[in-house]
Amino acid sequence: MTQSALLLINPNARRGAATQLQVTELLQRQGLVIFPESAANPKALPEIIRAYGDRINLVIVGGGDGTVNAAIAGLLDTQLPLGVLPLGTANNLARTLGIPQSLPEACEVIAQGKLQAIDLGWVNGQYFLNVAGLGLSTKINREVPKQFKRRWGVIAYAVTALKLILKQRRFRVEIHCNGEVTHTRSFQITVCNGRFYGSGLTVAADAAIDDQRLDLCSLEVQHWWEAIALIPHLYRGEYATGKGIRILQGQDIKILTRKPRPIDTDGEITTQTPATFRVLPDAIRVCVP
Repeated sequence: MTQSALLLINPNARRGAATQLQVTELLQRQGLVIFPESAANPKALPEIIRAYGDRINLVIVGGGDGTVNAAIAGLLDTQLPLGVLPLGTANNLARTLGIPQSLPEACEVIAQGKLQAIDLGWVNGQYFLNVAGLGLSTKINREVPKQFKRRWGVIAYAVTALKLILKQRRFRVEIHCNGEVTHTRSFQITVCNGRFYGSGLTVAADAAIDDQRLDLCSLEVQHWWEAIALIPHLYRGEYATGKGIRILQGQDIKILTRKPRPIDTDGEITTQTPATFRVLPDAIRVCVP
């Protein structure tokens, strides 16, 4: 049966504007019938997907993790599978799924039609495919200049992080997980549904996007400069809890803070504490290698 696909490319993504025609041609060569629509307004994506629901059997989203996140509600409503084109800055979802950064190779993955069911994260009514965070990450996402990010990619995040961490103070937090309550101070709390976050950091060596659990990583060093020594561990996902890092894993996690703190989901600030996190197992299907 001929595959008919809705193609949603965000022209504001780092590689979005320059790839629309190339991607369309690549997919057509693979035998797909393509219905292209703009993803310039991410909030409109669920309605666009619903409108095409009975004419297509695949939704392809080109952009960063935030663009893919914006399509979740439409994918859940239509139960259509997802193809991912990594056109953003960090592309941690694509990294987690093993999707190549090369557009011809990514299009080939989509055309092959191998589907994998993956979990979704949920916090206070907001979905996330890959990661949610509070602390330093929300300040970075709020303050990194868009043009700086488009031009320099992950370097823009790194430079912004270095500027902000000098001012960042630890905050008090209460974490409920697996029936236990933890009181601590943290610079950053990251809750992952997938394996990678930030600029390719690994939340846990055995984390996977279909493991039906959430992985929480709390950065609890006394002083920000102590985090430098942890960078190799952050990339490998190998931690010794109690040495500046706390790792918790569970299906339901609750986070409380003294005052409301913003939370980012897949790079966009969408909610705040108090927060209840859950994993939704096998929620959507995605094209994978």
